Amino acid sequence: MGTNGKLKAQVVEVKSWAELAALPDDKVKGRFVLFNRPMNPTFIQTGQAYGDAGDQRRNGAIEAAKRGAVGALVRSLSLAQDDFPHTGTMRYDEKVTKIPAAALSTEGADRLSQLLKADPGLTFELEMSCQTLPDVKSYNVVGEIKGTKFPNEIIVVGGHLDSWDLAQGAHDDGTGCVQSIEALRLLKAAGLKPERTVRAVLFMNEENGVRGGTKYAELAKAGGEKHLAAMESDGGGFTPRGFNIEAPAATVKKIQQWQPLFRPYGSTEFNAGHSGTDIEPLKDQVKALIGYDCDDQRYFDIHHTAADTFDKVNRRELELGGASMASLIYLLSKYGL
Repeated sequence: MGTNGKLKAQVVEVKSWAELAALPDDKVKGRFVLFNRPMNPTFIQTGQAYGDAGDQRRNGAIEAAKRGAVGALVRSLSLAQDDFPHTGTMRYDEKVTKIPAAALSTEGADRLSQLLKADPGLTFELEMSCQTLPDVKSYNVVGEIKGTKFPNEIIVVGGHLDSWDLAQGAHDDGTGCVQSIEALRLLKAAGLKPERTVRAVLFMNEENGVRGGTKYAELAKAGGEKHLAAMESDGGGFTPRGFNIEAPAATVKKIQQWQPLFRPYGSTEFNAGHSGTDIEPLKDQVKALIGYDCDDQRYFDIHHTAADTFDKVNRRELELGGASMASLIYLLSKYGL
């Protein structure tokens, strides 16, 4: 332990849970564990690569502490080679000693790895000022267009208001909020009157608790509301590719019948797959959960970093995504599921 809140210790590097398990106790105890498994660039969908590498960030502090480590250092979840640390959710286990965990940029992780090869006994110094403040009350923001024929059947579209405090959260998830509002605006601007109620929800606290989505689902159930479908945009505001659908096979097939209508706009990937975190609590109350899918090759370059700023948003891509979402919402409102 250093002075003035600084933590000093040697470092051991691992790239898998198996490598950590194979290390003798004296190689881990009293040291930092550097979790340095990169995102897999062979996955075409970067979200898949993110999920594949994310366990070391979520659980690294727990697994390192079980072996007596004093801290966890985690390679940022990004395919970019830069000096931006990427933050994100990590977990503690109340039965395991809580140790500090810090994200290193991809450049930083590679540099530390090189230094360790040259000098396995080097000392790393960590100083952090993170803190968890008491909970305060926050709110979802809700607006809707009442359905003309089936007002009690609701289609939800949303994104989440909160972001990590490194930057503006422009793509995660400012664009999702804007696109959800835009979907309703487009319906009104086009003079379309949806037959089912279309409700935009800007969810609070997705990033480290999903409390906004959980509370919305709780209130919807308590109020006896009938939700037909829920749509979410939380993968960046990039060029639309289509939608991921969580629903029974017959419902997925029905939604896929509309796929040709989206072909002129390049938004044709209608696949079964994960929809979104905010709408997941509604799973037992809707016929389909739908996630807006866009070209995500650049998303994890800026995701959860100080680089996620407004200037990274392309207006045309944002508008194309909003229009794609509005189109599917209109079809759902007219034909149901």
